[in-house]
Amino acid sequence: MRSGTSIGRVRGLGSSKQGAKHWFHHRLTAGSNFLLIVWLLVSILRQPSFDYEAMRMWLSSAWVAIPMILLVLSVFSHFRMGLQVVIEDYQHDESRVAALVALNVFTAVTASVAIFSVLKIAFGAAA
Repeated sequence: MRSGTSIGRVRGLGSSKQGAKHWFHHRLTAGSNFLLIVWLLVSILRQPSFDYEAMRMWLSSAWVAIPMILLVLSVFSHFRMGLQVVIEDYQHDESRVAALVALNVFTAVTASVAIFSVLKIAFGAAA
């Protein structure tokens, strides 16, 4: 016995077999977000002062810049996957493709700007 409706089989609208992988990656990024946010909060709260110079010196360390970049990658990946599901569930016409392209471009650009900013501070560029 086949699954799905007759029209779904004709159109080829069956399962894409990607649901479990997407679900797993979304949960993986959620877990890494939690761990990296805890690291960020503990690390910031251990600082002796919160002025600009102290925070710039803190972020210029490789032991801080690398987890910060990992946090940016994890958060933006989680953001993109979550909004992808919302767009796929609620957009049913050709605007879905445009929305998914816009989402991917927005996520790539903003994550790139965030990573560039962290690297600029880490490598000691003047403000």
